[in-house]
Amino acid sequence: MAERTITVGGVELCTEPFGDPADPPVLLVMGLGASMLWWDEGFCRLLADGGRYVIRYDHRDTGRSATDEPGHPGYSGDALADDAVRVLDGYGLPDAHLVGVSAGGGIAQTVALTHPDRVLSLVLISTSPATPGDRSLPSPTDAFGRFVSTAEVDWSDADSVIRYLLDYSRVIAGDQRPFDEASFHDLISSDIHRARDFAALQNHDLVAGGGPALPPLSSIAVPTLVIHGTADPMFPPEHGRALADEIPGATLVILDGAGHGVYREDWAAIVPAVLQHTAAA
Repeated sequence: MAERTITVGGVELCTEPFGDPADPPVLLVMGLGASMLWWDEGFCRLLADGGRYVIRYDHRDTGRSATDEPGHPGYSGDALADDAVRVLDGYGLPDAHLVGVSAGGGIAQTVALTHPDRVLSLVLISTSPATPGDRSLPSPTDAFGRFVSTAEVDWSDADSVIRYLLDYSRVIAGDQRPFDEASFHDLISSDIHRARDFAALQNHDLVAGGGPALPPLSSIAVPTLVIHGTADPMFPPEHGRALADEIPGATLVILDGAGHGVYREDWAAIVPAVLQHTAAA
């Protein structure tokens, strides 16, 4: 299907649907600094072939959605959660199953806590609790910390940004599987050259929450599936276990050797799990 740009609440968001609009809707929410291209088209089509109406979208300041001046985001982190609801409004959907990865999982949790009537179920991948709590969760790995503290990038140079994002992708993939550098280079290059202003994606690092305190995760009442890799260097697997423990009735699926994200070699486990979960919900 073709891309579809919607404008809701004065915010322009680029989206793309897959499948039959009569099927149960699934909204895919990517992590920060990443456009909808990071939800691979093949992954989207597998879900659609399983009888789901799948929608992916560009966060603002990524891809072809609304873009602010680099370094000067005109919105808070809470607005990114509101954008997920805007996509549902733009499609005329009263509710949907939300599938979020990384910070997109945090966005999905926020929507479930602030707009519970809009969420049929949650799938939380490679993410961490979005609310404060009395937890002792492990920090990112040393390799991740070294990269974040030492990496350099020239945001005015597309080639520099591509090299930076490729190195970042290599780190978050973990150290237990081969890294498909060619495929990631193609994805990142496509993402950068498709964007209205690729330098604006750094704005996501500058936004902060601006709304009221969220209710506890224990107040989430929709069926929840947590999927987490054992080799996630950003959020070690204890983060996924904490989510599954705190959300009532949540199911936890552990992916052996998987890093941070949705990798092709895990589709055979993730797609059936999502289809089964959303069917039961």
